[in-house]
Amino acid sequence: MNLKRIWAIASNCFREVIRDRILYFLGFYGLVFALAVRILPDVSATAGAKIVVDFGLGMIGILSVLVAIFVGTGLVNKEIEKRTILVLIPKPISRAELIVGKHLGLSAVVAVMLVAMGIIYFALLAWSQSMMPLLWQDSTVPLGPISLSLGYLLIELMLIIAVAIAFGVFTSSLLATLFSFGIYLMGHFSTDLVKLGELSQNAGVQWITENLYKVLPDLSRLNFRNEVVYGVVPDGQTLLLSAIYGLVYVILLQAIAIFIFSRRQF
Repeated sequence: MNLKRIWAIASNCFREVIRDRILYFLGFYGLVFALAVRILPDVSATAGAKIVVDFGLGMIGILSVLVAIFVGTGLVNKEIEKRTILVLIPKPISRAELIVGKHLGLSAVVAVMLVAMGIIYFALLAWSQSMMPLLWQDSTVPLGPISLSLGYLLIELMLIIAVAIAFGVFTSSLLATLFSFGIYLMGHFSTDLVKLGELSQNAGVQWITENLYKVLPDLSRLNFRNEVVYGVVPDGQTLLLSAIYGLVYVILLQAIAIFIFSRRQF
């Protein structure tokens, strides 16, 4: 693979997605979270500050996943449906370079969104601390742990983008979107599937749930949002292994997408 061609594809994908009204998500996030910062403390009992912190992080995760799935499933599929793939393939661009470039381009967009929403998030929390000091008298904003959580959210989103692209190369955009959401939801509850199989005391159900756990990405390993609300940071070994786990899954999914895409005829 040629790095210059991959960079060109990634840059073009980045510009295309940024122009596609993606940044409106930032305005929506800022508006909703500003309302939440003002309203949630009034309706909560004693943990208003922690609810605000958790709500803001949850919104960042949800909006980012929506972009990763809805845009990711159409990155390659849109080229196929519009037949522009017929223009790209004859050029000196391999199908692997196209897949990797598209993935890097959308990953860069998501990274920019996370940074922008993180700035809005911390700014509104700072405003809340200055305007409502009584709410925060027994609470603090764990800046380091929250920033770390956003970093691992980026790895999770890169994995979801790889899932979306892998489905998008051989199914319609609608099916790819549904499958990607299914993987996302099951990935966050994969450990619960194993527990469910154990509780069933049925050998067949246990076999199914155990093998699903082995195949599906365990996204809970990349989700530290619940811990960082209380300022808890996992140990270094857990962080390192989780990062490696996520990146290896991204590479495997990219390899699967390239393998399937390389055998499609146009």
